Amino acid sequence: MARGNDGQRPATGIPARSPMNGPDADEPPEHWRYARHLESLAAAPGPGGGAQAEAEVVAAVLRDPDRVMAESAVVTHLDRRAVQLLAEEEFPAWARAMATALAGRAFPERRLREWNLLKAVTCGEAWSAEELTAASDWCQRTAARLPTSYEALTLLATDARTRRVRNAAAERLRRGTVV
Repeated sequence: MARGNDGQRPATGIPARSPMNGPDADEPPEHWRYARHLESLAAAPGPGGGAQAEAEVVAAVLRDPDRVMAESAVVTHLDRRAVQLLAEEEFPAWARAMATALAGRAFPERRLREWNLLKAVTCGEAWSAEELTAASDWCQRTAARLPTSYEALTLLATDARTRRVRNAAAERLRRGTVV
């Protein structure tokens, strides 16, 4: 199998192969299933096609016996879809449908809660300083990168958990790249 950019799907780094082919002999089966799960999630109908249909695909992936791998695929999907929907009116309905599908899965549930927080921060909705300062390093880094309010960047510049986030937020404030 070819390795490198020629043998990969664009922007994923996942080796290209026909969905009908199984894993390579030297490839662990969970790697193959992870790639298949990402493909099925990417092909799931988006919010225009029904958030419930997408939630059913998410639930199907979460039934994989390898819980960690399945949750990782779902979180990757959540990140990709949430970025697309962050400023859209479909986001709340999508998030509610995802919350139902993710019930009882701590890591994906937390990521979805943090996407809801990021939506609030970036779209001028209600959020609290306690929520943002208690959020994960990932959420704080993402908030410092997204079009974020002056209030959120000021908070992150002073109270973010990591120096990396504090510096990124302070730099955005200095440059004036605030919503």
